[in-house]
Amino acid sequence: MGYSMHMHNGWIDAARHCPSPNFNQRPAYSQIDLLVIHCISLPPREYGGQAIEAFFCNRLNPDDHPYFSGIFELKVAAHFLIRRDGEVVQFVSCDERAWHAGESYFCGRDNCNDFSIGVELEGHDDDLYTGEQYAALARLTHCLQQTYPGITSERIVGHEDIAPGRKTDPGPGFDWEAFRRLLCDGKVQHGE
Repeated sequence: MGYSMHMHNGWIDAARHCPSPNFNQRPAYSQIDLLVIHCISLPPREYGGQAIEAFFCNRLNPDDHPYFSGIFELKVAAHFLIRRDGEVVQFVSCDERAWHAGESYFCGRDNCNDFSIGVELEGHDDDLYTGEQYAALARLTHCLQQTYPGITSERIVGHEDIAPGRKTDPGPGFDWEAFRRLLCDGKVQHGE
């Protein structure tokens, strides 16, 4: 699976840090026990560039693309972004409540931001994700599960699962079986 990741004070050492202001404290009673997988591309279906980072850091210029004029005032951020080449970018400490899920519900609980970690894959619902992204996501997930054992395989979901009818990501382009296989292989390699 390649290099391993380690967490210190909610930040992953192997990630590039790009701090976002779009977070707040988790409720005192919250236990982190859900991983939510999203996808994003800005503009839609265009990859590369700095628009996603600018968006999550409230610096998106509405004049750069017509699509941006409808979203630039939104205050959102996931904890992580995994680029097409597998680079991991972290925007919010895992100890904090990133604003990624919106109106959401899972296993009898609403407000999933309170108890989840959000990972965005650079992509689009209908496009295939890259092997580098799956590998990075598996490494990141393994690290998160070590730190937050409540994130079991049953508690790794898509945004579409916690906001049905409102969200469709990561969509049919995401190969859940391949991801879970990679995740299991990584655990076996680490002696679990």
